[in-house]
Amino acid sequence: MDWYLAGDNPADVTALRHRIRDHLLRHAAAGTDVSDAELVVQELLANAFEHAAGPTWVQLTWADDRPHLVVRDLGAGFTLPESAAAGAPRLDDKEALWSEGGRGLWLVSHLAGELAVAARRGGGTEVHTVLPVQRRASRSIDPAPPPIDVLPTLDEARPEGGFGRESFLRALVVQLSQAVEHTAGPDVGEEVVAQVGIAVGGQMEAEYRLAQEVVGRLSPDQVADCLVRLKHAIDGDFSVVEVTDERIVLANTRCPFGDAVRRAPALCRMTSSVFGGIAARNSDGEAAVVLEERIAVGDPGCRVVVYLGPPQDDARPFLHRYRQPATVTP
Repeated sequence: MDWYLAGDNPADVTALRHRIRDHLLRHAAAGTDVSDAELVVQELLANAFEHAAGPTWVQLTWADDRPHLVVRDLGAGFTLPESAAAGAPRLDDKEALWSEGGRGLWLVSHLAGELAVAARRGGGTEVHTVLPVQRRASRSIDPAPPPIDVLPTLDEARPEGGFGRESFLRALVVQLSQAVEHTAGPDVGEEVVAQVGIAVGGQMEAEYRLAQEVVGRLSPDQVADCLVRLKHAIDGDFSVVEVTDERIVLANTRCPFGDAVRRAPALCRMTSSVFGGIAARNSDGEAAVVLEERIAVGDPGCRVVVYLGPPQDDARPFLHRYRQPATVTP
């Protein structure tokens, strides 16, 4: 699940903390106390709001027993104090306790036990932690929509009046995605986008085969060419970084959804499902996609890794798996 915070309203931070807390309560094992996890969320969101002075993207995934939380911002950045990394500051170490992010990061490392802070390639900071909550076996839907401005924006209107076809269709996709999230929750919103992506990706692959006169399984190079070709056709700017028998790495500098994707990062599942579906149909039965960098969450570009088979263990928990016939699994 992804949320976007504009960074100009402290009430949004409180509201998101409550949404995440309620989500944890619904999904946690019976009798679980989520107060420590809520404090971790509070500290990380407050840190980003106070020091980033701009937009923040929050990602929560619960593919394992414990939920992973990532907070990304575009601020000046900071490094993890040595005392926080060591597990506890000295009582007389006031600089570490009260430095920018120091006390909050120490609390996070103390309560969660796992904490990683990294500078982002395009500026800003990424903080990754694992919340101290165990998930119960059953799965429910969490209705926690991210705030998104209505599209199309007024500055997209044509000089002669009205909105153009591209603006309308882009707005239609973004607003439909948000409507599903509002009514059924972010999990369902992502799943719907993924299913649409798989279906559309099948047609894109069929068109590629017809145009290139390809029969049978696509080679890794052909899969990469197909993925880049279909993205270029919808005004993306993907390029191949690496192709091996095990994986394909792609980079992108322009999103087909434009700036709107920064406020609707769930749409990234469209890319992962299109790529994953095509890869699964041309592998030994399984493929996976990891979105390592995303324009939607403030990165300067996208970096996508497509595994042509069982993914590497270190790629979890932020991967999406696809199997033949190409169906998405959480």
